[in-house]
Amino acid sequence: MEKKKIVVLAGGWSGEREVSLGSGKTVYDALDKERYDVELYDPKDHLGTLLEHKENIDLAFILLHGKMGEDGRIQGFLDLLGIPYVGSGVLSSSMALNKKITKYLYQGVGLKVPRFHIRRRGEKIQGRAFLESFGGKVVVKPIAEGSSLGISICDSEESLLAGIKEALLYDDEVMLEEYIGGREITCCVTGNRDLETLPLIEIVPTAAYDFFDYEAKYTSGATNEICPADLDETIAERLRDCAKVAHHALQCKAWSRTDMIVSGEDIYMLETNTIPGMTENSLFPRAASAAGLAMSALLDRLIELSLPSANPG
Repeated sequence: MEKKKIVVLAGGWSGEREVSLGSGKTVYDALDKERYDVELYDPKDHLGTLLEHKENIDLAFILLHGKMGEDGRIQGFLDLLGIPYVGSGVLSSSMALNKKITKYLYQGVGLKVPRFHIRRRGEKIQGRAFLESFGGKVVVKPIAEGSSLGISICDSEESLLAGIKEALLYDDEVMLEEYIGGREITCCVTGNRDLETLPLIEIVPTAAYDFFDYEAKYTSGATNEICPADLDETIAERLRDCAKVAHHALQCKAWSRTDMIVSGEDIYMLETNTIPGMTENSLFPRAASAAGLAMSALLDRLIELSLPSANPG
């Protein structure tokens, strides 16, 4: 059987470049070289190479995180070249990376989200009054960044203003989100129309971290990741259903990972990742392993879901 030519795209231009390179190396190493002819490209340096060799590429495996990777632009470029790729398309990618649009879509399909407010560059805010109206504690987020870049938890006027200033380094808009105390759960989903979920993971940052920020995500031992999460089956099933609804609402393809907070009987949606991290410390490989799925088998599954034959018409 002739090997399929797979190009792994990693690196790129965003603030998540190093994470992307780690994801790319993990996937490159794990792909079955008996089945695939694999090359690893960094689009920042080899964008022209894709154009030169487009006729010989069967599939691109996009592992570019953040802007120019998860926002639909590289997907649009590959669409123009006629190169199929693993994962969500232009519209889905651009919607999912934008936290404001994602929140509105969640609400539109009946999913619960924390209260939120959008602030634009140059707009003034009465910090103390705003904090009081949101229960005294808010999460400040750039509108379109991943890996928790630029995120801070604020419970004073001083920290709120500093958090907004930090988030504005990444975007012209920031989201001020009600802080919801509870258990952070992530659900990994595979599939297009018919969806499957991997075991749920509970993320518990160690005492050194206030939340699952960039450093906590990619520092070994910074968090306790409980997989499968110790949850009542009723709430576990609801979490899986919420992740599936989010996957469909955002029109995700092949895979996604949705982060949620369980607070009492309520489930609050945080965000959906269309290109989950695949480093050795990442959650998607951890969930696959808990399901008894080897990395190479997981990658085979994602490739099968992404080839044109899996998406007729």
